[in-house]
Amino acid sequence: MRYLHTMLRVRNLDIAMKFYQHALGLREVRRIDNDKGRFTLVFLCAEEDLHLLKSLPQSRGAPLVELTYNWDEEKYGEDRHFGHLAYEVDDIYATCEKLMKMGVTINRPPRDGNMAFVRSPDLHSIEILQKGEPKAPAEPWASMPNTGHW
Repeated sequence: MRYLHTMLRVRNLDIAMKFYQHALGLREVRRIDNDKGRFTLVFLCAEEDLHLLKSLPQSRGAPLVELTYNWDEEKYGEDRHFGHLAYEVDDIYATCEKLMKMGVTINRPPRDGNMAFVRSPDLHSIEILQKGEPKAPAEPWASMPNTGHW
């Protein structure tokens, strides 16, 4: 079994794209506007996975995030039983610092140098994992309390 994508419903496509592209660094690789169904699908890929799109079919070639934007307003509660997305990064501390400077709340700081959780504008949990071995605990992260719920 191979991971293909996770679909997330978003309330505002522009705000969601700003978060996923600018804050997390994902790249848009495909977009479908469906006039009859009144929705837009945007598929995003991590930079390090783009090479997989060249060797396999575009729709199945790399781990993707599918953002679904329904043109007609819908109410989405938090009780949708969604877990989280997970991405590994080269430097968890630098990544979390960048995200905080962009106004992203770090719900669970990387106290252990290995794992953090952040929230998207649509309240989806995103797990950030340190690539390779965990970094040594460092301040201010080591003593930082949780700043939200996930």
